[in-house]
Amino acid sequence: MSSIFDKYIHGVEETETILFTGKVTRVKGMLIESHGPQSVIGEICVIKIPYGNASVMAEVVGLDENTVQLMAYGETKGIEVGCDVVASGNVLRVGVGENLLGRVLDATGHAYDKKGEIVPEAYYPAVASPPDPLDRKSITERIVTGVRAIDSLLAVGKGQRLGIFAGSGVGKSTLLGMIARNTNADINVIALIGERGREVVDFLERDLGEEGLKRSVVIAATSDQSPLCRLRGAYVATAVAEYFRDQGKDVMLMFDSVTRFAKAQREIGLAIGEPPAQRGYTPSVFETMPKLLERSGTSKKGSITAFYTVLVDGDDMDEPIADTVRGILDGHIVLNRKLAQSYHYPAIDVLQSISRLANRVSGTETKKACAGVRRLMAAYKEKEDFISVGAYERGTSQLVDAAIDTHDAIESFLIQEEFEPSPIEETLKNLGNIVGVTIPEEELLQAGYNPEKSENQN
Repeated sequence: MSSIFDKYIHGVEETETILFTGKVTRVKGMLIESHGPQSVIGEICVIKIPYGNASVMAEVVGLDENTVQLMAYGETKGIEVGCDVVASGNVLRVGVGENLLGRVLDATGHAYDKKGEIVPEAYYPAVASPPDPLDRKSITERIVTGVRAIDSLLAVGKGQRLGIFAGSGVGKSTLLGMIARNTNADINVIALIGERGREVVDFLERDLGEEGLKRSVVIAATSDQSPLCRLRGAYVATAVAEYFRDQGKDVMLMFDSVTRFAKAQREIGLAIGEPPAQRGYTPSVFETMPKLLERSGTSKKGSITAFYTVLVDGDDMDEPIADTVRGILDGHIVLNRKLAQSYHYPAIDVLQSISRLANRVSGTETKKACAGVRRLMAAYKEKEDFISVGAYERGTSQLVDAAIDTHDAIESFLIQEEFEPSPIEETLKNLGNIVGVTIPEEELLQAGYNPEKSENQN
């Protein structure tokens, strides 16, 4: 149990009795150089501004003999040559606890929502190592997202990590909001990295809603903030998810977006002198991404199921960030601009998407139904041009005939209104009905169907 004195006790414990100091020698763009203090990469320092008794929080991002390279979490306005730089002796840590639920945090883990100071129960390092591979529990259970296209044809396991790949304006944030409201995970942790300021409020009020926020923790680092804020916001969100996983919870981590995280790392890398590599991205980008993405997943105590959005420039699915992320994660969901333009929402291109663990967490009859619907969709897609111009003759192929007959039913099934609930039992039953497969109650229960909850809702 935390008390009102905990923050003061922590402040005393963290106070350094011996301070290492240095002096600012150069400010160039985002990069601040100082002579000293003695410090390590990742250490938090405070730059004292002589006017108005102000200070700026900064982090050590590089070392060159006696020169310390720092990057500020806020504005560099007011910093001049000769400003004192004081090392804290600590790396960035985030206060965690049950009282984070319903709160919005900034990139350093502090309250961002003006609802008062958060008194943490413990502190977690923002930058940490992934769980030992041999300590990870095997993924055998399904998690419900409440999105029909995903729960039926792209089943997700507890602790699985998937990417949502799309160009701008195709519905990534809306899809995350649907998952956040409807998932059966215990807790949502939502990272909004590099978003426009308007979109943060929109997501909180419109996509997430009051009920969704009650069981969520939101970490926001907007596009106007420094690249270090955007970078560390991602690590803080992951650390919060790790805390709840260590409490034995099933956590849903929604991360929007990996592309902006990578661009923040690129900006920092270029500032400290890294050479650009693939399409201007520095080598550190491709080094840090697996270290971040591998921190989610299962552990001995709980699970972090993660959805990472990837903003695909020019809808190019083979650009470096998309290609790297796709190789790390356990599946990918592709949003198609043509589907969005035809008002098919969510705009999930099922045939281009894959969940690598779908068969492992689905029952026998569910897999039969899923395979049947996918075959029908693929057959229709192959002959779509002939069908649309009337050049296809019925009787040529039984499979194509069946695909034509069921096309409207499949489209109606996959289209889902933003605030339309879709219980898992209803989703799987309707999936089976399309191809004449009966999903037994045993598989519905295994998928997360709760008869008692369903009766109470009725």
